[in-house]
Amino acid sequence: MGIQLRGILHGKSIIRRSIFRGGGGTSKIADVPKGYLPVYVGEAQKKRFLVPVSYLNQHLFQDLLNKAEEEFGYSHPMGGLTLPCREDDFLELTSRLIEL
Repeated sequence: MGIQLRGILHGKSIIRRSIFRGGGGTSKIADVPKGYLPVYVGEAQKKRFLVPVSYLNQHLFQDLLNKAEEEFGYSHPMGGLTLPCREDDFLELTSRLIEL
């Protein structure tokens, strides 16, 4: 089953999908390249994505971070930054950020 992510994952990708393997939701620092931030996105099953830290300055991404703070405070159930949105909404938002 293939999923097309409309420009998100191709060639030199901006958003990197990393494989989340159970184990309590912890990730190793070595798994995250310099300049990227791991985030967990999804409703029932969380998927881990690596986003460029430059997104932290973008208004659209900051809105999502504010929603995460409202919903989870500073206690994130996955052990990393959990964003309260569906995966397809997240991919749509990041595709907009790539165009900026």
